[in-house]
Parts: sequence; structure tokens; C-alpha cells
Amino acid sequence: MDVLVTVLLVIVFALVFDFTNGFHDTANAMATSVATGALKPRTAVLISGVLNLVGAFLNTAVASTVSQGIVREGENGVEITPALIFAGLVGAILWNLITWYLGLPSSSTHALFGGLIGAAIIGAGFGAIDFGTVLTKIVIPALLAPFTAGLVALVATYLVYRISRGGLKNSARGFRTAQTVSASLVSLAHGTSDAQKTMGVITLTLIAAKYQDSGTGPQFWVILACGLAIALGTYLGGWRIMRTVGKRITDVEPPQGFAAETAGAATILASSSLGFALSTTQVVTGSVIGSGVGKRLSSVHWGTAGRMALAWIVTLPSAAVIGAVAALVAASSTLGLIAIAVLAVVGIGTIYLLSRRNPVTAKNVNEAPEREKVGTV
Repeated sequence: MDVLVTVLLVIVFALVFDFTNGFHDTANAMATSVATGALKPRTAVLISGVLNLVGAFLNTAVASTVSQGIVREGENGVEITPALIFAGLVGAILWNLITWYLGLPSSSTHALFGGLIGAAIIGAGFGAIDFGTVLTKIVIPALLAPFTAGLVALVATYLVYRISRGGLKNSARGFRTAQTVSASLVSLAHGTSDAQKTMGVITLTLIAAKYQDSGTGPQFWVILACGLAIALGTYLGGWRIMRTVGKRITDVEPPQGFAAETAGAATILASSSLGFALSTTQVVTGSVIGSGVGKRLSSVHWGTAGRMALAWIVTLPSAAVIGAVAALVAASSTLGLIAIAVLAVVGIGTIYLLSRRNPVTAKNVNEAPEREKVGTV
């Protein structure tokens, strides 16, 4: 298959991944605001979508980490082909949709990196991956960020309840208003962080196909396309995951929501400026758990938190396995590439149809599910 056709296929699937990232991660920004009634569901996702688009233009440090850091450059250029990048995207998209269907706020970031790493290893060997960059800019931040955000949210929540003790009911409206601001900051941070990852993938593909010079950053049309894709996905709303984050980790009240969102936004914005490819999902979930612990006598639903943590652990290797299998087929021939594309479309359609049997929408996102089981939301 002509290289240009393969590159175009990669760009389309990269934007599909960006779209799934948007609705998969809507909950990160707006779940607590919707759960506390600070924002109506449709208003929340509209604000979040617009700010994700704005955030995509603020910084490109994370995009450079993806396009110039993870995959090594050999004597003849980047040691990965557009076909392999396509296979990695398939792994990331399918894992994103599986966890969305189950209502699990897993990491879109780690799904993307897992898919790319699995495909690159199959196609070019372990030497194609810069594991030093993976360790310092992905793995270590992934371990530290949720605890950091959780600790900040814990302290902030404790102080808020201590300071406003006795007048908490009267201050609830003020905290709901403050949540509008803090949730907006998370949306802005999400666009700054997550949209860049897809920019990095497209830029890596253009460099690998020799349509762009090595060491250069994303072009304007790439930034715009990725910003629009993630904004559209965010606006459509990942209601299934929003229910999990807003209702099933802890019973969030306005002071907790404000503390969790502020802690999450600060952590994400700081890491994005340093080029750390953090998982927004893990940061915000850690903040929500921290806010639950910080509220005296509050109850964190540790069963739900445990299932989410398990999803975090298995996301990168699971996406890597899917990406590796896709790479084996896609890199073999033009027919193999077409077959993977068809199978990916069939998989996406199947998961969507399954989700329609028990839909979660803006109308019922704050309703408790009939059975407390993640797979039923």
C-alpha cells in the first residue's frame, strides 16, 4: 500500500482515538460538578469541550515527548513505520472502548503508549523503545501523580470542612459556584495534556514517513484537528464513566468537588509544562479519593477504587498485547493492514451496540445503578 494512504489511515484512526479520549475522560473534568449539582450535565460537557479545544493550543511539550522521546531514532530515521503506529492506535482505541463500556476510568494515556510500545517491539524489536524516557516521563509520574493529587485534595478538603464548620450548609452554594471555575481548569488542563498525545502520534507518523523533519513539533493543522476531535468527544459525554467517578468512589459534596478539581488541575498543568505524559484519569481519581478521605467520617467505596486501580495496572500491558497482535497482521501485507482496519471498525461497532442495551445518558447519570457492579453501568 502506498505510504501516503497508510499515513492518511493513521491520521484518521489517531483522530478517532482522540475522540474516544474525549468522551472517555469527560468524567475527569465534570463528574464531581455534575454529581453535586454545580453544573447541569449538558452545560458541563459544553464548557469542557470548549476548554479542551483551547487547552490544545497552550503547550506542545507532551507532544514532543510522544513524537521524539518514546521511539528511538536510528541511522535511517525513526525505527517504526506508519503501519506499526496504526496497529498501536488500534490497540489503544479498542482498550479505551472496552473500559468505557465497563464504566472503568482507565488511562487513555497508558492505552495509547501501551499500543505503540507493543506494536514497535513486534515490528522493530525492543531496541526501538527508549525505556529511559518511558520510565522517567511515563511510569514514575504515573505512580506519583495520583498520590500527590490525592494528598493535596485530602488536605484541602480537611481544611475546607474545618474552616466552614457550622456554616457549611450556607456555603454550599458558594462552593458550587467555585466548582464551575475549578472544573473548567481541569478541562483546560486536560486539553493541554491529552490532546497533545495524539498530536505527538500524528507528528511521529509524518516523521516516520519522511513527510516532516525529525525533531520538529506538531504543525498547526495537527493541533487544530486534535483539539477539535477531543472537544467533540468531550461534548458528547462519557456518561458511563462520569457516573463511576461522581457517584461510586465517594459521595461527593460541593466542598470535596472543589478541592478535588483544584488539586487535579494544578497537578496536570504543572506536569504538562514539564512534558510529563500524565494520565488525567489517574490524577483526578486520586484527587476524588483524597477528598473522600479528607472529609471526616466520609466513606470511600474501596471496592470500586480497587477495581479502578486494577484497570490502571493492566491497561498498558493489555493495550500493548492488542497493539502487538495488530502489528503482526498489519505489517505483514497490504491485505493484513486492511484486515486490521476492518476488524477494528467491527470491534468499535460491536462495543457501541452492546452499550445501547443499558445506556447511561445525561438524564440518568446521577442515578444509582440497580446493581453495584461496574460492568452494569
